[in-house]
Amino acid sequence: MLHVLSLNDKNEKAFSKLFTDYYKELGCDDDCGHLLKEYVLPDLLAGLISIEVIEDGEEVAGFIIYQIDGIENEWNFKEGFGDVREIYVVPSRRRNGLGKLMLYTAELKMKERGAEKSYCLPYEGAVPFFTACGYLQTEEYSNDLDCPVFEKQNLDNTCKHCK
Repeated sequence: MLHVLSLNDKNEKAFSKLFTDYYKELGCDDDCGHLLKEYVLPDLLAGLISIEVIEDGEEVAGFIIYQIDGIENEWNFKEGFGDVREIYVVPSRRRNGLGKLMLYTAELKMKERGAEKSYCLPYEGAVPFFTACGYLQTEEYSNDLDCPVFEKQNLDNTCKHCK
């Protein structure tokens, strides 16, 4: 059974491993242990970001990191918008809806916190995923990450048949 839940002491070690795998897959040479210890986990504890993991039984199969952009965040690209910062599903579990489930969960939580729109700055390989989830490329460009900005104008993910 699948469960999307907030990062906690029980799943933190598995999350850390997946975070390292994610950065390796992106080809980043950054010290992931340092990033986690000095930036990611302190920002989580300070309430600046949120992290959800998806568990399938006892296995942590992915994670999503997101926030509401505000002046209190070092990364405040679009104030008041939900920001999908990172999303990762282990390669063997991709194309089974886990990413969508995590993304829709994060969008629901961002909407509950007041965001009406969200954006992401995806690497090229993630563009098809985000467009399939309702994100559209805008005219904006992030020079910092060297990628276009994608936005979702409505965080209402209810089933078309249920409206």
